[in-house]
Amino acid sequence: MADSVLLIDDDVDILRSIGNYFEHLGYEVARELSGEAGLATFDRLRSEVVILDLHLPGMDGLEVLERLRERGAVVILLTGESDIPTAVRAMQLGAENFLTKPVDMAHLAAAASRASDKVRLRRVNEMLVSHLAPEQGLDSLGRSPAMQEFARQVGLLAQSERTTVLLIGESGTGKGWVARMIHNLSIRSKAPFVEVNAGGLSATFLDSELFGHEKGAFTDAKDRKQGLFEIADHGTIFLDEIGDLALELQPKLLKVLETKTFRRLGGTRELTVDVRLIAATNKDVSSEVETGRFREDLYYRLSVMPLALPPVRDRSREDRLNLITRLMNDLRTQVPGGPTAISADGLERMLGYNWPGNVREMRNVLERAMILAQGKPEIGVEHLPGEFRARAGPGDRRHNPLSLDDLERQHIERTLRHHSGNRTRAAVELGISRATLINKIKRYSIPA
Repeated sequence: MADSVLLIDDDVDILRSIGNYFEHLGYEVARELSGEAGLATFDRLRSEVVILDLHLPGMDGLEVLERLRERGAVVILLTGESDIPTAVRAMQLGAENFLTKPVDMAHLAAAASRASDKVRLRRVNEMLVSHLAPEQGLDSLGRSPAMQEFARQVGLLAQSERTTVLLIGESGTGKGWVARMIHNLSIRSKAPFVEVNAGGLSATFLDSELFGHEKGAFTDAKDRKQGLFEIADHGTIFLDEIGDLALELQPKLLKVLETKTFRRLGGTRELTVDVRLIAATNKDVSSEVETGRFREDLYYRLSVMPLALPPVRDRSREDRLNLITRLMNDLRTQVPGGPTAISADGLERMLGYNWPGNVREMRNVLERAMILAQGKPEIGVEHLPGEFRARAGPGDRRHNPLSLDDLERQHIERTLRHHSGNRTRAAVELGISRATLINKIKRYSIPA
């Protein structure tokens, strides 16, 4: 669906010329001659952008602006050069931008495009974060073609309930979550899902954890203990960090995968189990094989159909938004009274962040922000960690007290610097004539 623009101006010629220009660009355009009619049309159409003339018959332009902002509208003001102080005040009331007449169409279109992007992001955020029920199943993995293909493979593995799975990806990419999803979507879902991390555990302790032990098998073995393979019978074992599995345990794991049998530590009787193994690693296991730290036969037994989870930084904005939505839905029950949405500025910072800690870092950031923002309707930039707040973006609204003249001077200086001092191009971007710009440069003593 095309973006829409609502024009509110009492000049029929302006309505016609601007409206025709935006229709040529592919926008849906609505035109109104008064503020009252404009408000009624906005309530009906919810246009992405409103282009509002400051001087209107009947209801004053500033009053129309306030009414539109109460409705969540994004407004670009059109005004004469003599009304710039009023327009700057309107910016403080929430207007997105203001341009002076006669307006440069290309500059107006660029401003409308930026505003439309902001509205679209906000509406998607509201829809996904505030109103959708928590997503379940394969759709929660992502919406991009790449993640949809990944989801298809997850579905195939869930149906192939005897196939061993190897999940590959950086730390924190959600391998444990995907493992549980494969289990839940399989016919093993009624049986146990048991999780164990092979990293940092001694060979003896891990042997006891996985396969159990008999009484007296080692110094502290005062009783017989069932291992996790017994506990997970007919279900799934998720063995994380399998790249760190001790060499002396690898033959025993290979045997249970091939024969479904094993012995408890210190035992002599063969036990039989029906367990599916899902393994995960953040290492390049093939390199571990080459260096002799991992058995080649076990590697091939594990990697029947390996699945690689991409790091968050390589996922599309759409997939990141989908991930934020899922995590917020998960956290709602854990943070009572926490907000159910994120501000447009806060969401933009999160979508643009590199996420070196992947999904785990994202979850921690959201949980912290929800705690800090308890009692508020949404998470703002101020609730995010310092590395997010330091990244000033287009939505940064921190207050910096300035006079209107100071504000205008700084804006002109920034625009001139951007155009390397070219006054003609700067005037076009500012929406004023070159002569007016020269007068303002003299007035504010801006260096040439």
